[in-house]
Amino acid sequence: MAADEISEGNDAHPTATPRLRRRLGVFDSVMIGLGSMIGAGIFAALGPAAAAAGGALLVGLAVAAVIAYCNAHSSARLAALYPQSGGTYVYGRERLGPFFGYLAGWGFVVGKTASCAAMALTVGAYAWPGREHLVAVIAVVAITAVNYLGVQKSALVTRVIVFTVLAILAVVVVVCLTGSDTGFDGLAITSGHGVAGVLQAAGLLFFAFAGYARIATLGEEVKDPARTISRAIPIALTITLVVYLCVAIAVLTALGADALAAATDPLAQAVAAAGFGGLEPVVRVAAVIAALGSLLALILGVSRTTFAMSRDGHLPRLLDAVHPRFAVPYRAELAVGVVVALLAVTADLRGVIGFSSFAVLVYYLIANASAWTLSAKPWSRLVAGLGAVGCLVLAAFLPLASVISGVIVVGLGAVIYGIRTSLRT
Repeated sequence: MAADEISEGNDAHPTATPRLRRRLGVFDSVMIGLGSMIGAGIFAALGPAAAAAGGALLVGLAVAAVIAYCNAHSSARLAALYPQSGGTYVYGRERLGPFFGYLAGWGFVVGKTASCAAMALTVGAYAWPGREHLVAVIAVVAITAVNYLGVQKSALVTRVIVFTVLAILAVVVVVCLTGSDTGFDGLAITSGHGVAGVLQAAGLLFFAFAGYARIATLGEEVKDPARTISRAIPIALTITLVVYLCVAIAVLTALGADALAAATDPLAQAVAAAGFGGLEPVVRVAAVIAALGSLLALILGVSRTTFAMSRDGHLPRLLDAVHPRFAVPYRAELAVGVVVALLAVTADLRGVIGFSSFAVLVYYLIANASAWTLSAKPWSRLVAGLGAVGCLVLAAFLPLASVISGVIVVGLGAVIYGIRTSLRT
């Protein structure tokens, strides 16, 4: 590999270890975070969350936002200290020990691989109903090819997608709040689902907030990581929260909680209910664009964590390779693309949201525990502690099937680690 294609980042690995170029600034980092959050949240999580919380959906959104803030605060502090690919896989390893780093990486890879499949299926459901799986596989192949060509090209595509989707979502909010059939009864917090329903909704909506982790997992490709990551994560999270709040209010206003819970395409139905049925095709196109943007950023992040874990021997070392021309972990990207394509053939859209949320909550539990060890400052300790407890609570109140499958898969990862460790000794 040419010398100018190797990052000069400071980490614990020897200089012979393959490195990635530092090319991303604050703007591109924020765009990558937004690209992975907005598509997932608006077009995949609002319906299941409304089914869980009913009219208290906005309360669930607020709870998810608080936990997401705590996780973002912890992640930003850790990422500035450890600017390497891998995110909490690296933080857990350095602060808590190899097992916790491995478990974080395992949770991230399996959880976000499920998220990738969910986003691919969202593309299929909106683009060609009845042929969801075929379209999903085509989408995965196309996005993997874009990532393979280099992270700058991925960042450019993500930027275009984010601005397009935000513009269309702004139109949706305006027409839903000003339409002829608009009523504000849907905003009344009158839920018979109780605290458990609100917490389950928060856990499902957390699936939509977790995209800022993509910024941390790109630690080796970010310029001046201490400054860039600490700014990009809170900016991306704040913008996403504002967008989610506006869209949730608009859709609840137009449809009401019951109709939102039953809808598979809530934004399209909300526009029609507000008297602007002609905009429905535009909204469907926006859903496809948003899901593609989310899929692009998700595959980008999962491949970097896979790369970092293979570099440390937790996954096959065959995946620890950087392309000599494009300077990307191409084998990890191809492996992730193949697995996601296979999942997209059989996955259930709503089911994988719960599973993904559970696995990613485990990931952020370890992130907060790692941040707890950084300093004894009261505010930082309070945020890390609240984030850790919040992750445990939200994971416990997810749908039972998601909890059971999540415990099994995370437990399987721990067993694999134990077997590998015993064989080495």
